[in-house]
Amino acid sequence: MSGKEKKPNEETTGRARGEEWWQTSIIEMMPGVIRLRGYEIQDLIGRVSFPAMIWLMLRGELPTDEQADLLGIALGAAVDHGPQAPSIAIARMAATCGVGINSAMASAINVLGDVHGGAGEQALAFYGDIAAAMDEGATLTDAVTTRLNRFFAEESGYVPGFGHRFHPVDPRAPRLLEVTRDFAARGVIGGRFATIAEAIEAEITRRKGKRIPLNIDGATAVIYGELGFPPPLTRGLFVLSRSVGILAHAWEQTEQGGRNKGPLPREWLWAYAGTPKRKLPDDGG
Repeated sequence: MSGKEKKPNEETTGRARGEEWWQTSIIEMMPGVIRLRGYEIQDLIGRVSFPAMIWLMLRGELPTDEQADLLGIALGAAVDHGPQAPSIAIARMAATCGVGINSAMASAINVLGDVHGGAGEQALAFYGDIAAAMDEGATLTDAVTTRLNRFFAEESGYVPGFGHRFHPVDPRAPRLLEVTRDFAARGVIGGRFATIAEAIEAEITRRKGKRIPLNIDGATAVIYGELGFPPPLTRGLFVLSRSVGILAHAWEQTEQGGRNKGPLPREWLWAYAGTPKRKLPDDGG
């Protein structure tokens, strides 16, 4: 039993015990009543945008209009990247297998893990390490240098949030940084994470001798960090965003038809690298 669970007693048995089983501060619901974080649903409908509703559900309070706008911008920027993205391809392939929209979407969402979909969470955690070092007195330059030194000494692969296997410069990232700077200038956010991301990019460029620019994951991580979301929620927000593209592709493929479409046209076969053709040994060995 965890420390948070209450041991059953006279006060938590029967119906009371059942009511405490899924205790939540998110929703209150009974016949004729739905309250989200204390707000009557009928009061929210038509007055609160979808990004604001996401904020309310996750954070417990309504955002300002500007905060909701910035969250919506980040969510809108990452909705799709085409069938070459594994999640989108999986949604389309699943649709040709005769499953429903929900199954096609679930199949796609289930592959949004550490490699495909998790870079935003990793980037925000990376930024957070640098911000924490600055809070302890390090300069921006020293904090970035120290964190990158540790990354290249202890970790492998790409610095999360930088570089793109398809785009020399991810067209979404510069625009998202421009928007972030605009919101910071208006006092909606502080702009700290944008500054950190730009400093990381500059230092990577210096070390590599070529520019490894910020990508969509790094840019949306900047916005989510500016808005105060913790790194794990960054992945969840990406899933919400990419679900829009997943739904669109699953629906388009459903309308186009097709049966059992695999990752390649049937006339294109994979490269076989196994044992050459051979005969089964005789019964006598």
